Amino acid sequence: MLRLDFSDKSVSYDTFIHDVAASVVRMLAEARNDPEMVSQRQAYAMFGRGNVDRWRRQGKIQPCKRPGKVEYRTAELRELQRKKQDYFHL
Repeated sequence: MLRLDFSDKSVSYDTFIHDVAASVVRMLAEARNDPEMVSQRQAYAMFGRGNVDRWRRQGKIQPCKRPGKVEYRTAELRELQRKKQDYFHL
């Protein structure tokens, strides 16, 4: 039986593949019905106001501004959501 060794534990190859597949299915389900753009209010509701404001402050996302409306690309927000965040990096 093939096993994968990580620094904190060892798992079988089948377990690893099953977990990866489950993660991919979950990510696809989340993004399946996403619109291309969401309003700032929707972005705050979906990803948290603190996250959206921090990503914007750090220059990781740029809003699309139109008269009376601020929007974000949903795909960019999802990508940032999946990345490990360093909350102590200024």
